[in-house]
Amino acid sequence: MARHDNGLIVGLDIGTTKICAVVGEVSDGRVEVVGMGVHPSVGLRKGVVINIDSTVKSIRKAIDEAEMMAGCEVSSVYVGIAGSHIKGFNSHGLIPIKNEEVSHDDIARVVEAARAVPIPQDQKIIHVLPQEFIVDDHSGIQDPQGMTGVRLEADVHIVTGASTSIHNIVKCCNLAGLDVENVVLEQLASADAVLTPEELELGVALLDIGGGTSDLAIFFEGTIKHTYVLGLGGNNLTNDLSIGLRTPMKEAERLKELYGCAISSMIDKDQAIEVPSVGGRNPRRLSQKVMGEILEPRIEEMLTMINQEMNERAENDMVYKEYVNAGVVLTGGTALLANIQDLAEQIFDLPVRVAIPAGIGGVTDIVDTPQCATGVGLVIYGMRNRGKKMIIRRKKQAAGKLASQVKGFFGKIF
Repeated sequence: MARHDNGLIVGLDIGTTKICAVVGEVSDGRVEVVGMGVHPSVGLRKGVVINIDSTVKSIRKAIDEAEMMAGCEVSSVYVGIAGSHIKGFNSHGLIPIKNEEVSHDDIARVVEAARAVPIPQDQKIIHVLPQEFIVDDHSGIQDPQGMTGVRLEADVHIVTGASTSIHNIVKCCNLAGLDVENVVLEQLASADAVLTPEELELGVALLDIGGGTSDLAIFFEGTIKHTYVLGLGGNNLTNDLSIGLRTPMKEAERLKELYGCAISSMIDKDQAIEVPSVGGRNPRRLSQKVMGEILEPRIEEMLTMINQEMNERAENDMVYKEYVNAGVVLTGGTALLANIQDLAEQIFDLPVRVAIPAGIGGVTDIVDTPQCATGVGLVIYGMRNRGKKMIIRRKKQAAGKLASQVKGFFGKIF
């Protein structure tokens, strides 16, 4: 099992548009951010690796930058995973209780019984997340250990991903010289960074709008109830702008970041912007309102599809949206778009806030953006789950190589 020397944990968010590495130091149960590296992501599409070499190079550059800032050598990471191949569903398990008192072994057995469900051969289980336990007829139990009864049941949420996609993510990390501590669902990691205990208990929807996908997770009474991945994200907005404004994708992305707005009626019709042309033609001046008229329908479409998913019914015939009492929390790069909060409130008919990582120390100014929520969340996830069984085991290394890595690591820290 991997060791976290000196309490350092590294989160690696391998996204469609960017790769973000966050180095955190654990001190008194709190994460202190000591370094970060960000590099444009080349080699991924909608969260899935399509070019191994390009992805490895992008990972290495982000890690190099994080190492330089933190003054350390990174050898292992917690990796976030997303993409339309991710699936989530609920399952139920039941076992008899040994010796009439629930033991740790009983809890492990009932969770194992709940995960013993058929899944497609091309899918791999990433997470089995307990929602509640039931001892005889007493439901809503979070930790049944020590309770007396004859029958133990468990409701769990199971998250799966395409085996090949998971393998390729891990392979890219290994080729970049990194061991993978664990592969973590990105919206689960983001939740650790941006959601408050009160929101998790009352019921909240977390919507992480990345470059390739929009990832939804619904929490209630401190546990996860539903996950969903929409194969649309910020890159679709950029593509629409590129076509609508007849400008290169790189310029469309820059214009979106500088002047993008989710509600066109909020833009002054007299406000003009300079739009670069393609093929060496001269730049043109256009009304900024034109950008809003291109962006608004696509954003509205994305949020409407998420709202439709929230209005689906769960296994208990309850609409998922009925869990969302505290509202919706937006994060991810697209959450920075002007007025997206207002448009989301109109579509969801719920309170909406845009979130940045919270509850951390150190150089927080470098991660003070929704784009860093997953990277920071992966570090927090690593802090909370150290010592637990890993889903993806470390690759084997020669003793000499491992020794040199450890020596180099300590040489930089002390």
